[in-house]
Amino acid sequence: MSIDELHPGVVHHVVNTLGWPDLRPLQAAAVSPVRQGLDCLLLAPTAGGKTEAAAFPLLSEMSESQWQATSVLYVTPLRALLNNLQPRLDSYASWIGRRVGVRHGDISQGERQRLLKEPPDILLTTPESLESMLVSNGVDHRAQFANLRAVVVDELHAFAGDDRGWHLLAVLERLQHIAGRRLQRIGLTATVGNPEELLTWLQGSGAGAPSVVVAPESAPPAEPEITIDYVGSTENAARIVAALHQGEKLLVFSDSRAQAEEMAAELRDLGTTTFVSHSSLSATERSRSEEAFADARDCVVVATSTLELGIDVGDLDRVIQLEAPRTVASFLQRLGRTGRRPGTRRNCLFLATSEESLLRAAALTTLWGRGYVEPITPPAMPMHIAAQQLLALALQEGTFGVNTWSEWWGDLAVMDRGDEILAYLLEAKFLEQDSGLAFIGPEAEQHFGRRHFMELLSAFTVDPEMTVITGRSQIGSVSPLTLSAKLPKGERRILTLAGRNWEVTDVDWRHRRIQVVEHHGGGRSRWSGGAPDISYALAQATRDVLLGTDPPVELSRRGKSALEIVRVERSVQVDDSGLVVQRTKDESEWWTFAGSRANNSLAAGLTSLGLETQAGPESITFNGGVDSIRALQPALDLSPSGLTVDQDALDGLKFSSALPQELAIQVLSERGEDRPTALRISALPLHSVTEGSHAADN
Repeated sequence: MSIDELHPGVVHHVVNTLGWPDLRPLQAAAVSPVRQGLDCLLLAPTAGGKTEAAAFPLLSEMSESQWQATSVLYVTPLRALLNNLQPRLDSYASWIGRRVGVRHGDISQGERQRLLKEPPDILLTTPESLESMLVSNGVDHRAQFANLRAVVVDELHAFAGDDRGWHLLAVLERLQHIAGRRLQRIGLTATVGNPEELLTWLQGSGAGAPSVVVAPESAPPAEPEITIDYVGSTENAARIVAALHQGEKLLVFSDSRAQAEEMAAELRDLGTTTFVSHSSLSATERSRSEEAFADARDCVVVATSTLELGIDVGDLDRVIQLEAPRTVASFLQRLGRTGRRPGTRRNCLFLATSEESLLRAAALTTLWGRGYVEPITPPAMPMHIAAQQLLALALQEGTFGVNTWSEWWGDLAVMDRGDEILAYLLEAKFLEQDSGLAFIGPEAEQHFGRRHFMELLSAFTVDPEMTVITGRSQIGSVSPLTLSAKLPKGERRILTLAGRNWEVTDVDWRHRRIQVVEHHGGGRSRWSGGAPDISYALAQATRDVLLGTDPPVELSRRGKSALEIVRVERSVQVDDSGLVVQRTKDESEWWTFAGSRANNSLAAGLTSLGLETQAGPESITFNGGVDSIRALQPALDLSPSGLTVDQDALDGLKFSSALPQELAIQVLSERGEDRPTALRISALPLHSVTEGSHAADN
């Protein structure tokens, strides 16, 4: 479909205001299916014009079909992305006399009231803000959402991989019920491994309705410049970045907030103009960094995944990755931040500070070189989200029918066991009932009622943190662990936040506040969080690299030397004809390279045989021998999950208190295991190695 089949006002401004002679391939291909009302997945690399591919045909349809406010929701996972998109989308909407509004947690109460009185045509928001509007006594949700026609979900892959995605789908079903019509669903995403399945998931209860993945072929981009270097420490990495940044604009990614802060502080000590962006900084600090970085030329920003998604930070000269992300998809998102200016190429420099991260970078780029991108798999058994949804419906409606609740969600998979969960909520007094109507009960008030049921609005768990304040300005927050280390007598406690060092002058534990003043000298901050899961594909690529596969990227001289040392040091752990079991006097280590979840399943199977086990993504340690592994396959086949779920894990599952404990344990067990892969691994040939001997086939 050509540009001329958009609304004339849109066409005029595309050509004359934007100066585009025509639409880009994705934008042209999206016009027809979007205007026909089809559910769509618009797929293109970063900076591929996905926002316009959705916005231009929706605005055309809005004008020609005379949609009334609010007719379109535009949902993203990050507040910063909403703020970044607002001026652009508001400009596009103004072409046809329409208006865009933004609502999220940082929006003032006055602005929220204005949005209610003067509803925008397009509302930019998050799932949590939508939930807040639905359950708020101050919002007439039937009036606010009566005119809804379409929902755009930006960065869809970021939602679908965790419980926020299930929560979003369930909220959209309730909005659809209020609007009295099926909502068109349009997902925007970069490269994913399973686009058709992702689109079907996005359709929710409407799966099977006409839909299309829009991913036109385009000329392949020039080969990116990718280098892996081994630097040994964050301090050394900072020296390299400081030397590179002269006259350049660099974005440094770290998957650790603590390392991001350490890197930023090191760079500032070296005289480099540096900004920081991560989730524990205040909204003011994040905005200051993002705005300054977008306008600056000769500077560095150090960020976690907060800048991985579609936030526009202007033209970049280089992306630098400290250590390595755990997915190819993340790497592609970060790589796509570069090469946007004419005459420039996409590029990424990996700086590994440890042998482990060097090996991870080599494995990740090996997967990338094979054209692999992870499939997006929504978390299994979202029964805790079903409990949250039933409680949220009671808040939204006041009461709902115990026999008619399913009308709100149709056959959405989240609610598959809704009757069972509702029965428990009634029995445990989270809900009360009278004359067939359910309403909020005392247990819900006790567990979730604080601050007007704020805890019920989001599907993710946030660890408690201490707010850091200088004067009257909030800088951000840190884990209480930052204050846990004992200090020598007379020594001052120094923490690092926003790339600067701060001396702690007062700690208010009751209100969880830390008062600080700026300090010159080294500090350290900590945040909680466990090690992320490693996939089977990445663990297998790690084994391939140890066996001699070289990644299809440039390795620096230091990188080559360090990788060869790693291969020699770990040569006993791999064999190209089977898996290695290292035997010592007291225990064995089975080098499966099966990934976190499959190794959890294998360890659970060994535990069911009476063995003590400890599992990591690459190996399992247990107090037995190869005979135990031979007995493992029938144990995996016949026995139920033996995965141990402790109280900390249960507490970390949001809304688990609203489920029977056995059901919450079942959710965590299902999510922590990969039994099909474990069964395959348990059948592979074994090579037993004891200290001072060669491998023996078994």
